[in-house]
Amino acid sequence: MAYDLLLNFIDQFGAVSLFLTLCLGVVGLPVPNEVVAITGGALSSGGLINTVPAFIFLYMGVCSGATVGYMLGKFSAQKLIRRFLRQPNIGKFMAKAEALNAKYGSFAVSISCFFPLLRNVMPYLVGVNGMGYRRFALFSYTTAFVWTSIYFIIGTFVGNRLDEINGLIDRYGYYSLGVLAVIAAAYAAIRLAVKRKRQSSKPDASAGL
Repeated sequence: MAYDLLLNFIDQFGAVSLFLTLCLGVVGLPVPNEVVAITGGALSSGGLINTVPAFIFLYMGVCSGATVGYMLGKFSAQKLIRRFLRQPNIGKFMAKAEALNAKYGSFAVSISCFFPLLRNVMPYLVGVNGMGYRRFALFSYTTAFVWTSIYFIIGTFVGNRLDEINGLIDRYGYYSLGVLAVIAAAYAAIRLAVKRKRQSSKPDASAGL
């Protein structure tokens, strides 16, 4: 299975494999970016790879992948790129990207980061449309940092339960990981809210003494 190969790849090459998987796709693994990022966070939480390099390589992989798409759209033959993007399997995402870009302008680059495939098409589109690199970098790299942080932190909540996650993916597919991510995010939000509530109640308790 692709996820098993990803784990083996990380085991052999360490944190740099996270960058290679996201940016270059050298192993040809059909594994969503979210899965790679969560796995990186989980492995770093378990002490199997170093936390800081893992996060940096993940962030660099996301940024580099988007930059390659932008550069291809910016400097390659535009007719060829548009013909490729009009293919049946990609055409619907191209149409969504164009609609998003028309409605939200540069912010469409940020919005697309949170939607699979759409985030792959958008850099091509804005490159073809002539968006300047500085503007692209501002919206793309900033959002990539937020995206990486979210899924990396979710991965740290997973910790050493990768075997269980692997079983879920085998049985229910990658959608199960999306459900798990939502649950983990909700759990983290609840814990943060409870912590803030306790901190805000401490002064009131001391004042009543």
